[in-house]
Amino acid sequence: MISFNQVKSDSVIKTYIEYADKCLSTLGYTEHSFAHVGLVAHRTKYILDTLGYSEREIELGMIAAYMHDIGNAVNRKDHSQSGALMAFRVLDKMGMDAEELVKIVAAIGNHDEGDGVAVNPLAAALIISDKSDVRRTRVRNRDFTAFDIHDRVNYSVIRSDLKINEAKTEIELILEIDTEISSVVNYFEIFLTRMIMCRKAAKYLNLDFKLTVNGQQLM
Repeated sequence: MISFNQVKSDSVIKTYIEYADKCLSTLGYTEHSFAHVGLVAHRTKYILDTLGYSEREIELGMIAAYMHDIGNAVNRKDHSQSGALMAFRVLDKMGMDAEELVKIVAAIGNHDEGDGVAVNPLAAALIISDKSDVRRTRVRNRDFTAFDIHDRVNYSVIRSDLKINEAKTEIELILEIDTEISSVVNYFEIFLTRMIMCRKAAKYLNLDFKLTVNGQQLM
């Protein structure tokens, strides 16, 4: 069986992640490198583990999360589909079982808010984990006067936590935002579609999705 550690240490996958992030940097996007995919993998593990999925299912979710953005090396447009095909080629060549591989490909191919759907538990956990990664350290631009709305919103986030309640009925994204930098309205302006996608993904996992910003529940 192909392990998460094998994927994480694979030089080809590493190259794809690095180059995908380099392309997004050229386009002016926030960080999508190892910090992002590592955090998304960690949160995917947290969700699936907390909900009682098997160790193997958790590992497959982490692999999907770690590789989910490699399609940006081709083009930002339709990167989930191109990334799924790239992941298929790499993991198939590594010898991954078809029944496991198809779950990963489906998750990667459905993680983007443009046309993604939570088609399996891996995809649902990946969607929530990916869309919840909002943080100051993702901003590349160091000139505050040149910030666009995405820079301002990400830079304004002081704290970001994702928590499932003890009853395992709710998953909550908890944000602390510096409103001197960006308003809550700005957050919704660019992330509303993603939050709706998170709500649908949570529903697939039999969870209610909640968004709390500066102590106030907004979803």
